[in-house]
Amino acid sequence: MAYREVAMVDVKEVLRLWMAGLARKRIAAQLGLDPKTVRRYLRTALRAGLRASDGEATLTDERVAVVLVALKAVPTRPHGAAWVDCVRHEATIAAYLQQGVRLTKIRKLLRRQGVELPYATLRRFAIAACGFGRTAPTVPIADCDPGEEIQLDTGWMTLLAPDAQGRRRRFRAWIFTAVYSRYRFVYPCFGETTASAIEACEVAWAFFGGVFRVLIPDNTKAIVATADPLQPHVVAAFREYTQARGFHVDPTRVRHPRDKARVERSVPSVREDCFGGEVLRDLAATRTHAVTWCRDDYGVHVHTRTQRRPREHFEAEEQAHLRPAPTAPYDIPLWSTPRVARDHFAQVAKALYTLPTRFIGQTLTARADRALVRFYHHGALIKVHPRQPPGGKAIDRSDFPPEKTAYALRDVTFLRHQAAEHGVAIGRLAHALLDGPLPWTRMRQVYALLGLVRRFGAARVEAVCADAVAVELFDVRRLRRMLEHALRPAAAHPASAPVPPARFLRPVTQYALRPLTPEGGGA
Repeated sequence: MAYREVAMVDVKEVLRLWMAGLARKRIAAQLGLDPKTVRRYLRTALRAGLRASDGEATLTDERVAVVLVALKAVPTRPHGAAWVDCVRHEATIAAYLQQGVRLTKIRKLLRRQGVELPYATLRRFAIAACGFGRTAPTVPIADCDPGEEIQLDTGWMTLLAPDAQGRRRRFRAWIFTAVYSRYRFVYPCFGETTASAIEACEVAWAFFGGVFRVLIPDNTKAIVATADPLQPHVVAAFREYTQARGFHVDPTRVRHPRDKARVERSVPSVREDCFGGEVLRDLAATRTHAVTWCRDDYGVHVHTRTQRRPREHFEAEEQAHLRPAPTAPYDIPLWSTPRVARDHFAQVAKALYTLPTRFIGQTLTARADRALVRFYHHGALIKVHPRQPPGGKAIDRSDFPPEKTAYALRDVTFLRHQAAEHGVAIGRLAHALLDGPLPWTRMRQVYALLGLVRRFGAARVEAVCADAVAVELFDVRRLRRMLEHALRPAAAHPASAPVPPARFLRPVTQYALRPLTPEGGGA
């Protein structure tokens, strides 16, 4: 049975009129109460030891308080058999809860032991006897000094107005809240990236007129690379930004919203109060509206905790303690981990940059700003290139092997000099081969000429090239045939085999005529 809220003044007035001799219905009509309510008050007073004959002088606050406590006592009823079973297995239920087992699973485990319990009874018993569902008591964190901390959160907002094609785009928002004054800044964006986080911080420092000493974000991947309660790793690009602007980052623990309680529930309020029902054409108009809301709407309402207007509180006590706001825009770097391909190129922001041959196949760390692109290998700087637009190339000739550089870069001048080093005629022939409107289309012929030099020797090729240039013969294939025929040895005629002497042939001396003597005599 439900009763109306009992007030001490009502109880005391009923008892005072009762002791003055008024009837129950008269008291109810005079005080605007139900006669049953008056009857319940009087019965409770009689059980507490009060009598109408005691007199109004005996009606002290202590005696009225006894009656009031009795009236507010909630009627109880004895527990059923299911509760008795819960008490019998209290140790088992408490052990399961300590292990993190859900109540639905505990009910199934008890059923296997032959104990059938209604879930509602089990839940009431776990709350009453085992402390289930009760949060541990906390101690509020003390507020920081002025200008010390600012908390950051991000979340989805509403949709923009339809564009020309009728499409609506949803946007996010970075929400900054000063811990001391509760002054707030909202920066809408489309993507939760490191670049948008740095951009939001830059605009926030301009809005607040200075830089806070500590930024407390959640574990968004745009700022925190690896979440850790003791040593969180901040993204390299954002860590470099904190060094440039002179503030520290203190990320919260994972799934610990109380670490940034000043800004934790700000996403729904910003979504509903700042952007709810608004017609927002584009992102620029959304940002303008957000600044106006922070300064002229949220900033002028009295905060329920500080009982001061956040904007007035900030300007009066906190703004003077901030670090000076940056005057020059920050050059947001782009960090990436490109891999060096077989062609010596690594891609950064859709542009190609050459690296030495020894880094082919390795993954490097690249930092790109407006002017330069720096490549690092295991923390050591190995290459610096001028920043190129998307689709551009930055080529350093020294990164390529010397024997492949000329052909890869179409360097006809290098080929002319290389041919001239082997001989004047060779150089003249190479110059003649490359003489034309498209010299790089005939570079292969010069490479073939240099191959003849390596094969036959510079002296022999120089002699043949001199003859070829004299008759204006600029055909490398015929030049190769000339060299091959010139070096081929002349074929020698085979010697006739001696005729073996006949078996019965007499010696020659037997057939020779003797020479005549001067005297005319014979032999």
